Amino acid sequence: MKFRILFFKVSEAALFVPGVWGPYYSAMIPGYWLNEGGQSASGKLIDFVIETHRAYDELKMKSAKRNIHVHDYMNELLLSVAINQKLQSPASLTADLHVWPDFHGNRSPLADPTLKGMISGLALSSSIESLALLYLATIQAIALGTKHIIESMEKAGHSFSSVFSCGGLSKNKLFVQVHADVTGAAILGACASSQFKDVQDAMKHMCKVGSVVEPIRSNMSFYKKKYAVFKKMVQDQKEYQSIMESISV
Repeated sequence: MKFRILFFKVSEAALFVPGVWGPYYSAMIPGYWLNEGGQSASGKLIDFVIETHRAYDELKMKSAKRNIHVHDYMNELLLSVAINQKLQSPASLTADLHVWPDFHGNRSPLADPTLKGMISGLALSSSIESLALLYLATIQAIALGTKHIIESMEKAGHSFSSVFSCGGLSKNKLFVQVHADVTGAAILGACASSQFKDVQDAMKHMCKVGSVVEPIRSNMSFYKKKYAVFKKMVQDQKEYQSIMESISV
């Protein structure tokens, strides 16, 4: 899975957002300005985290035995672990496991290619459960990165009430639910249909809502704290860079 996350927002007025591309006039919808944010190689990051873990072979075997995708297997496993711990949802399973997802640099909103990925909270475990937790923490980090972009765009004048989701990662129910919980916005799944005569007609026919995923309100306070850790991680990384750059060789 080599997907990247692209984040498009149109507006009637030209809005300049630091770290976000644009605005471009009539680039998507005639007469509107377009801003574009993104997270590079997000799908590849999820693949990397899964495929480099020691339990990957076990995960493949168990998923193949049930004829389901590895993501679906781990989504079910996380739900089972949460139930066993008498939790309302798997979200808080990562209370002490945090990921900064810029393994390939940051495209938006920091526009800093020098940033690296970070993981805090690893334990001496190579079980399939530890892989599932790291997978969850990575998805949460990507969603927190989306919130970071949205927050930057809101500061520049954009407003959001919902988010349309499409493409490969939108098929992962956990991925979509975490994004809804983190951003606090309903995630609308788009389904394509019919033919169209122009852009507006295409939007009318292709952007029908296929499903709506509402935020789980009880998770939002947890993600508020998780977001504070998320932003602190990049501050810490920059401090580490500053310390090392000050060392004379």
